[in-house]
Amino acid sequence: MQRSISTAVLAAISAALISGAVQADTWRMATKMPVDSPEGQLFEHFAERVDQYTDGDLTIQVFPNEQLGKEDAVLEQLQSGVVDIYAEGFNFMKRWEPALAWVVAPFAFDDYEHWSRFMNSDLVNGWFEEAARKSGIVPLGDPSAVIRGPYRVLVSSTPVESIDDVDGLKMRMPSNQLLMKVWDNLGAQVMTLPWTEVYQSISKNIVQAVTTPVSMVESMRFKEVAPYLARTNEYYQSIGFMTNQAALEGLDDDTRVGLMRAYRETAKESHELLAEVTRKSLARMKKDGLSYTELDTQPFIERTQKLYQQMDADGDLPEGFLETVKATRQPAE
Repeated sequence: MQRSISTAVLAAISAALISGAVQADTWRMATKMPVDSPEGQLFEHFAERVDQYTDGDLTIQVFPNEQLGKEDAVLEQLQSGVVDIYAEGFNFMKRWEPALAWVVAPFAFDDYEHWSRFMNSDLVNGWFEEAARKSGIVPLGDPSAVIRGPYRVLVSSTPVESIDDVDGLKMRMPSNQLLMKVWDNLGAQVMTLPWTEVYQSISKNIVQAVTTPVSMVESMRFKEVAPYLARTNEYYQSIGFMTNQAALEGLDDDTRVGLMRAYRETAKESHELLAEVTRKSLARMKKDGLSYTELDTQPFIERTQKLYQQMDADGDLPEGFLETVKATRQPAE
């Protein structure tokens, strides 16, 4: 009788182990964006694609609206494996590799394609490798693939039609030394304010302008207090799918192939979706009185390049940055 019970117990344990071995993995994906935002839609579509292309072997559970915490908390969870993917800008990884702050260098790149080549260069790959060595966090695929923006603009309470109009302009900036230095060099009076205080600060003339992805202008209601919008292409941005390296490497080959297919298709959708969202948003805002200008950015670029050259001479640029920007200006032959 005792032997029968033991045999039954062993059989149950074995069955449980076998069942656990084939049980689908569930990954947690943290984001800042609400579900009904364009980026929120992309993340939901990514989760659906992963389920489809892995035959249900990998499930992505999306936690929007910072449900799992603010940036610092989520990055710690990402390191520990509590979170598997954090969808945000790669510049947050500068805590492990300071040079990654330069992936959003203002007025350094000719267009998105130039920036994408830079992001996939040996120099930037080396930055990501150093960050991964310290943090255990890696990009999921091409780090420039899932676009954010799709481009940047300057929204202001007074017209900005050239670089001359930036002189003395009171501008809100995040607490980012690189951005503050660049806009100060362009003549602006830079102030650091939380993003959530921008609307009220413009309405009270504490600041007169803010830079932002164009896709966020309408949802933030900036047009009500800042009816002038100028396209700057200040820098290019992607939504970095920062991924726990151990979790990624723990996937079997077929599941990883499905995951990467889902990522590539979501990246393609990001370009199409944000272009359409932006077109409709601008049309609505123009109809409501928004003034839209496409700035001649060449004077911005020339002045900023002089700043970068001086910073390079002073040893304040990452080694190889200017050389790599130049080398990636044209596609490799």
